[in-house]
Amino acid sequence: MNGKSRKYKSDFARMDAIPGVPDDEIPEITPEMLDRAVFSIGGVVLPTPLRRGRPAGTGKKVSTTVRFDGDVVAGFRAMGRGWQTRMNEALKEWLAAHPVKRKRVPR
Repeated sequence: MNGKSRKYKSDFARMDAIPGVPDDEIPEITPEMLDRAVFSIGGVVLPTPLRRGRPAGTGKKVSTTVRFDGDVVAGFRAMGRGWQTRMNEALKEWLAAHPVKRKRVPR
């Protein structure tokens, strides 16, 4: 650095003096708007940014912590990818074969 420090001044006062659309009339940007947006710099269109992370779930599943015997988990994992889905299906089949008898809760 050359030892000189630059001082950045805000232009908010100047921007507020310019007539235009009031801030409360500008719509919020929604994810749908961003999905349709075309990004460009200097007239060069950029590729659409990829969504990061896992896609949103359907909301039908519940996250929980369960402890199984090591040999049970090892057996399902040995079947390869999708072992958790197969484990879920096996539990569903077991529940279908053994209907749940609801206990009456005392009041």
